[in-house]
Amino acid sequence: MERIAEWLHEKNPGLDGGIDADEDLIEARLIDSMDFLEFIDLLEDISGTTIDLQQVTIDDFRTLGRVRERFLSPSGPAAAAHAPAG
Repeated sequence: MERIAEWLHEKNPGLDGGIDADEDLIEARLIDSMDFLEFIDLLEDISGTTIDLQQVTIDDFRTLGRVRERFLSPSGPAAAAHAPAG
């Protein structure tokens, strides 16, 4: 999550302090449409997996908590991509 927070601070130089896990990144304008694809690239790099945009919604990117749960947790897509077939 540190890389994500650093990226958000780079994109928002006036942002002071930390970002709460439940802060709405879109409503707070910390991520805009111009930065969204770059944000997805960052998440793919961190998680080591490709994000299928047809399998996600905007709400999956709305808060740091949801990003962690959806893309960076053991039950997220990285785990599914590495799970044994059965």
